[in-house]
Amino acid sequence: MEQIRRRSRMRVGCLALVLLALVVAVAKPATAQDLAEFEQRLTEFTLDNGLKFLVLERHEAPVVSFHTYANVGSVDEVKGITGLAHLFEHMAFKGTKMVGTKNYTAEAKLMARMDETFEAIKVERRKGEQADKERLQELQKQLEEAQKEAQEYLVHDEFEEVYSRAGAAGFNAYTSWDATQYIVSLASNKVELWMSMESDRFLNPVVREFYKERDVVTEERRMSENLPQMRLIEEFLAIAYKAHPYGEPVIGHMSDIRTLTRAEAEAFFRKYYSPNNLTIAVVGDVDPQEVKELAQAYFARIPGGSKPDPVETVEPPQLGERRVMVEDPSQPFVVIGYHKPDINHKDNAVFDAITDVVGIGRTSRLYKSLVKEKKIAIQAAGFQGLPGNKYPGLFLFYAVPARGHTNEECEEALDVEIERLKTELVSPDELQKAKTRSRAGLIRQLDSNSGLAEQLTFYEVVTGDWRNLFKQLDEINQVTAEDIQRVAKEYFTTKNRTVGVIVTTTED
Repeated sequence: MEQIRRRSRMRVGCLALVLLALVVAVAKPATAQDLAEFEQRLTEFTLDNGLKFLVLERHEAPVVSFHTYANVGSVDEVKGITGLAHLFEHMAFKGTKMVGTKNYTAEAKLMARMDETFEAIKVERRKGEQADKERLQELQKQLEEAQKEAQEYLVHDEFEEVYSRAGAAGFNAYTSWDATQYIVSLASNKVELWMSMESDRFLNPVVREFYKERDVVTEERRMSENLPQMRLIEEFLAIAYKAHPYGEPVIGHMSDIRTLTRAEAEAFFRKYYSPNNLTIAVVGDVDPQEVKELAQAYFARIPGGSKPDPVETVEPPQLGERRVMVEDPSQPFVVIGYHKPDINHKDNAVFDAITDVVGIGRTSRLYKSLVKEKKIAIQAAGFQGLPGNKYPGLFLFYAVPARGHTNEECEEALDVEIERLKTELVSPDELQKAKTRSRAGLIRQLDSNSGLAEQLTFYEVVTGDWRNLFKQLDEINQVTAEDIQRVAKEYFTTKNRTVGVIVTTTED
């Protein structure tokens, strides 16, 4: 269940299920799980404008990873502007008033002309069948002419090229339901370069080439519509959530993408990219005092703003099982989702344990039962975290039927394993293996500067304290077999579940 990813030179924009892991290796792995040792090496400070920094010293190699976590994702959008969080991620690579342009003053006049022309196009299109086609053609021509003229003032991809010339690795960004994140790794003598570039990105952003880039996103949307599993997940989430914005696709609806305006993108930036909605991790061969001084010099220039309110919509309880079917001449597929609490709920560690026991790897119950023993599926797994973790999400079970077998067979087999969680206590051996895998998984995440930076910002923002990255191990270690049985009985109920399937059809 891989995400669609947009590849543009060095960067990749992520749109769906699993965030891209960018690993920049260091000379030797961390002694990961020692919280006290990490506390000694981690410096945290907050600028007067509200922007928080987490600085972790790791001097094993002369490299440093930077991770900027904007606490805004598609969940913060409303009807009519779906896809804007992702589109703005694209725009954040277009440069600033100083970077990416030969003459910003002249360019700004042309962008204003484009905005005015596109608004006229929207007004005419709203007339439907009564729209003046000749006027639409003329307006479209004017828009294209302004875009062409603006190209004369652009320095294409200058933002990326500056980092490229500095030897950057993993220059990237991705948007999810919960957040938008910007990452890069550099040699440790390039800290001030990053400070200058990244602060300017949020101090003086220019939403240039907006209408051109919007067309790129519409093409991404078309590509996602050609992937059956992506279409199923979109339909699946749309019926799993009838109120909460987790039910909307990260990439947005096609009609919304086509009508988004540059003014809407700028308003979105002003609301959600205020310094107090950003958290930055700097991990690697750095001096915390130097980082603090440079942060004060560069990032303190950004004016403070009001912190955006969280999403207040609460998904109401389901009244019964929901089902959706996508017909396609492709591989059949079945997914079952159960509503569950957010990451800060006391039972979150129990869901993690269930993931390890039932859903992940070749030793998991689902893989052994459906793939190895019954041979009715070529893939079977279960996990939590979709669509997100900040608000109540879903626990998913899925299977890909093997040739000659059906969705119905796989669904029945999944149900058997789900029921086992309710009727039989997980064995001590299974539970211990799950805890061991969780510990090993955390250590792997912390073996790179970039992985550490990602985890630190995530836990700081979503749980309120980066230390919870380590405390999760203690919580998983305290999970009992009785906890797993209790949670399975409470949440894995027919009334609380949504089922989605791809039904294979023959092409016309």
